[in-house]
Amino acid sequence: MKINKLKINAYGKLKDKEINFKNNINIIYGKNEAGKSTLLNFISNCFYGISKNKKGKDISDFERYMPWAGEDFSGKMEYELDNQEKFEIFRDFRKKNPKIFNEEMEDISKEFNIDKNRGNEFFYEQTKVDEALFLSTVVVNQQEVKLEKQQQNILIQKIANLVGTGEDNVSFKRAMDRMDRRRLDEIGTDRSRERPINIVTKRIDELEKEKQELEKYENIKYEIEEDKNNLKKQIENLEHENQYLKEIKLINENEKIENEKIKLKENLKHENETKTKEIKNKINKIRLNHEDIFEENEKIKEKKDTLNKKQIISFVAVLFMNMLQFILIRNIYFNCIFLLTIPMALIFAVISKNKITNKQSNIKKHLEKAESEINSLKQEKELLEKNNDELEEEINKLKNEYQLKINCENEKIKNKYLNLIEEIKIDELAKLENINLEIQKVENELNHKKIELHTLDLDNKNIEPKLENLSNLEEELVENTEKMMSLKSLEKSIYLAKEVLEQSYERMKNTVTPKFTEELSRTIAEITNGKYNKVRLNDDTGLVVESENGNYIPVSRLSVGTIDQLYLSLRLAMVENLSEEKMPIILDETFAYYDTERLENILRYIVERFSDHQVMIFTCTHRERELLEELNLAFNLVEM
Repeated sequence: MKINKLKINAYGKLKDKEINFKNNINIIYGKNEAGKSTLLNFISNCFYGISKNKKGKDISDFERYMPWAGEDFSGKMEYELDNQEKFEIFRDFRKKNPKIFNEEMEDISKEFNIDKNRGNEFFYEQTKVDEALFLSTVVVNQQEVKLEKQQQNILIQKIANLVGTGEDNVSFKRAMDRMDRRRLDEIGTDRSRERPINIVTKRIDELEKEKQELEKYENIKYEIEEDKNNLKKQIENLEHENQYLKEIKLINENEKIENEKIKLKENLKHENETKTKEIKNKINKIRLNHEDIFEENEKIKEKKDTLNKKQIISFVAVLFMNMLQFILIRNIYFNCIFLLTIPMALIFAVISKNKITNKQSNIKKHLEKAESEINSLKQEKELLEKNNDELEEEINKLKNEYQLKINCENEKIKNKYLNLIEEIKIDELAKLENINLEIQKVENELNHKKIELHTLDLDNKNIEPKLENLSNLEEELVENTEKMMSLKSLEKSIYLAKEVLEQSYERMKNTVTPKFTEELSRTIAEITNGKYNKVRLNDDTGLVVESENGNYIPVSRLSVGTIDQLYLSLRLAMVENLSEEKMPIILDETFAYYDTERLENILRYIVERFSDHQVMIFTCTHRERELLEELNLAFNLVEM
């Protein structure tokens, strides 16, 4: 892969800057404090994001590079993978995740895994290189290849570690020694004294002896507990019976109350019936008292009717006679005198009728008064009869509803205690006539059982201190047994780790080590112009090199400069094994302490050996550029 272009809006001291890179060699030149390290940090943080953690530094990268003036803390990178797919990353460094675009400018950020802590892992998915590996292999700083004479052994050890284990900070021998030392310090052996395993073993033996002395109280405790459990069960059963009886008693009391209510209504009904009979008697009495008046009224009615008929007949007869006399007797005087019989007959009829009417009126007044009393009594009687009908309906309703309620409550209570009391016992208790007596009997038995239980509790307390001591012993024994198991597990883990480490080391020696020693041999021959040819790793003597005369020399006898070159070349060789992508190589002031000859050799080596990699050389001098020009080697110059 290669980085094509950077656009920095604001990042540390870099603002509004665009930088273009090319294939193979790129020289990034700038004086000290010109921003080269900031640019390198920008590249890394574009891929992996900027950290707000200090990571052992005085301040975090986020605080260090965030612009003070509040500018747009962001930038963009264009890069290309080996398959010629191109991508653009835009990062607002105040946010955790970047925006990633493909060649069609489509946002594909969500196509990659987003880790809760690390953010979008697009670059790792594309290259399989995480940030730690990127910074420890792809990026090579000056301080990693330049060591003082007294630090020479540290660098030699790093090279030996790389060749032996593939990691410059991992030493097989030191790892094995540390595991042996850890086993002795943290575990101990059968022959050691006052080590963890010796202390735990001794304490377990002491606890086992004390435990045997106290275990006899456990049987007594067990018997007491068994008796207590039986008593508790009996108490529980008695309490259930007592509660059941009280609930039945409550239902019976409620039933009595309801029956009293019904009885009151029945009494009221009976009173109403009595009053109704009394009213009937009063009505009959009134009618009996006014019987003569009623009979006289009927007679007057008949008399009145008869009189009316007679008066009508008499009037018709007088009228007829007058007509005859007018026809037969034609004497005007006689006719006038005879004619007077008509008004006289009318007057007589009116007087007779008024007399009867007055008498009837007097009788009617007596009858109306009697009828009024009778109607009033009838209304009262109807009201009482209606009230009685309502009472009858209400009484029947209360009886039906309460009977249903009683049945439901009895069934409910039975179901409630069915799993607590035997069904036969429930039926027996429900049929008891004297529930109060049974409740008293159950409560007496309950109190007796509780006293027995209290006695057992007192007996239990007497042996409790001994058992508590036993419990503490057992807890301590478990703790020490767990410690023993933990120590054994740790010991087994250490043995297993040593076994795995030995197997891994053997595989490394058979696979990775030959590859590294071959690479080192070829590299040291190139960078020393054939002065040294072969490199070997020996378990006893460590790294050795073959000189021109065939003699093997320990690496420790080489010059510091040669060791520096050897370590750098090995780091560069590792870049090819990092990923399926041809990762760029970033060298930050790596050659500051190289003389001209060594610099020329390493530049030739890099150009020839890594021609298919993009190389970025950060420098504050013109040496690299001048040497490349002298050697007629192409490069891209970026000035800060």
